[in-house]
Amino acid sequence: MRNLIALLVLMLSALSQASPLPTVPAAKTANASAATLLSVAWAGERTVAVGDHGVVLLSDDRGQHFRQATSVPVSTPLTGVSFVDARQGWAVGHWGAILATRDGGENWQVQRLSSAEDRPLFAVHFFNPIQGVAVGLWSLVLTTDDGGKTWIEQKIDAPPGASRADLNLMGLFADGAGHLYATAERGQLLRSDDQGKHWRYLDTGYSGTLWTGAVLGDGSLLVGGQRGTLLHSSADGSNWQRVPLQSKSSVTAIDVSGRAVIAVGLDGLMVRSDDGGSSFHEQSSSDGVSLTAILLNGDTSPILFSRRGVVPQR
Repeated sequence: MRNLIALLVLMLSALSQASPLPTVPAAKTANASAATLLSVAWAGERTVAVGDHGVVLLSDDRGQHFRQATSVPVSTPLTGVSFVDARQGWAVGHWGAILATRDGGENWQVQRLSSAEDRPLFAVHFFNPIQGVAVGLWSLVLTTDDGGKTWIEQKIDAPPGASRADLNLMGLFADGAGHLYATAERGQLLRSDDQGKHWRYLDTGYSGTLWTGAVLGDGSLLVGGQRGTLLHSSADGSNWQRVPLQSKSSVTAIDVSGRAVIAVGLDGLMVRSDDGGSSFHEQSSSDGVSLTAILLNGDTSPILFSRRGVVPQR
């Protein structure tokens, strides 16, 4: 429960305390790299990380050095980011914010903002410069077919055994073949085959919250959640097996590069596979900092992010 509470603090803090006005631009600060960072993506060769207070950090040397973006129009937490190439990207966050950039993350513009209700978005994925999906609190699903100029809310069916769709949708990942997955509460994994318009539930056999997931090189699925949960399934999501971990810390992020797979989590949890997910070995960071996001370099070395900001590379 301690791990679950810690992660909820990271993801939902603005719901339980006064948030900055959504239209206040992010402040430029010397210690931006120490802000809690919740999501990261490649923009070509550039690393783009987003987090608390509207902080957007950019690195052009594979995570060795970071600088703050030139202009971000909101100062609320940003929780997800997605790029389709070196220049075009989107970020989402609290107050239902959706931001877009056309210059690799240097400058951002508001595409959507709901100042009347703080119903945060937790993740975003774009298939191409036109089609994208954002998900968030209470089964909120938004889709666009015009690059984010307009966003349409999609109604999804209630999960099995429930009377309404009210799960928090925590993460998004795709397989490159048009299939999109959303991790959620109550062990639910949702799949869409039509760019987020319709969804079906996959039974993982787990009852806790799933925070993150990835498609491995062979097409199989890997999802991570609370209490040290890491689940591996065939590509169709019909046969889930638990990856045994000694740690009971929540798994918060997964990245894949070739046959290298790394999952990270709270209390410095790090789990690595170098054989495409056939076997994993567990390790921890020396200081036990809670890890929140990861990118794998071409040499499979990790760029790590945490509730304390950028994790120095060794």
